Amino acid sequence: MKTLNSNTKAKKRKATKGDWELTLMAVPTTIWYILFCFMPMFGLIIAFKDYKIQPGKGFIYNVIHSEWAGFKNFEFLIKSNDLYVILRNTIVYNLIFIVVGSALAVILAIMMNMLHSRKRSKVYQTLMFFPYFMSWVVAAYFLDAFLNYDNGLINNMMRDVGKTANQWYMNKNVWPSILVIMYLWKSTGYNMVIYLSSISGIDQTLYEAAVIDGAGKWQQTRYITLPSLKNVIIMMFILNVGKIFYSDFGLFYQLSQGAKGSIFNSVATIDTYVFNALKSATPIGMTSAASFFQSVACCITILVANAIVKKIDNESSII
Repeated sequence: MKTLNSNTKAKKRKATKGDWELTLMAVPTTIWYILFCFMPMFGLIIAFKDYKIQPGKGFIYNVIHSEWAGFKNFEFLIKSNDLYVILRNTIVYNLIFIVVGSALAVILAIMMNMLHSRKRSKVYQTLMFFPYFMSWVVAAYFLDAFLNYDNGLINNMMRDVGKTANQWYMNKNVWPSILVIMYLWKSTGYNMVIYLSSISGIDQTLYEAAVIDGAGKWQQTRYITLPSLKNVIIMMFILNVGKIFYSDFGLFYQLSQGAKGSIFNSVATIDTYVFNALKSATPIGMTSAASFFQSVACCITILVANAIVKKIDNESSII
């Protein structure tokens, strides 16, 4: 009996020691989240105030002593003449990115997994993953090298064959295709690696049994790979739906050189609209209200998406 009690105490001491080690490892991340994720949430109050800066006073003092505006700041976005355009662009582009980007990433991951040469596979993965680390500012310079009216590569080629150069940065019809292509070019490699890592974790005996039964590559993909990736695909879908009211600011603003002018209807999103409003001296309370609307809308969409998935397949839902 004494031996049993001593063993139990030893296990408790060991578990407690392990808990402390894990806690210490989690401390830096916890501090980061408190400082940069939870404390800034105090600023949400600006969306409901007529925020004004008083000389010689700090940020918190100005927030507390600014007058309440209620929901008046939300009129900046709701009553805007451009509300339909920016909402349409934000949602439609994100839907295209989710559907096309996910499908392309899964297809490339499956193709990479089928390569027999691991050296070539690593080279291809690196080449496709590299654009993810490139800033949109740098990508915008590369794009301008192709689309610039005076010295752009495409316009120079058109002039060489006797055609008239095109004002690409004023042609709203070509920008949906440009934005989709550039997004896929930059993000597909990252998403592909996620799916590829999931594929590498599939039990290889399943494929060996399928080969013995005479299954070809397509049949292995259809009956083994895709069903094994189902949970990961659904999880990525739910997480991406949670950002459907946000847009990649660099993609839409940097590449289009301001998201305004004659291409506004094709490239403007909520984020670029708010940024341009800040540059035009719009009160910060109004722009904060727009960001608050985005956060609430995204929270609702991710909950709805998860509820739908949970109703169809309970095991594939996040919560």
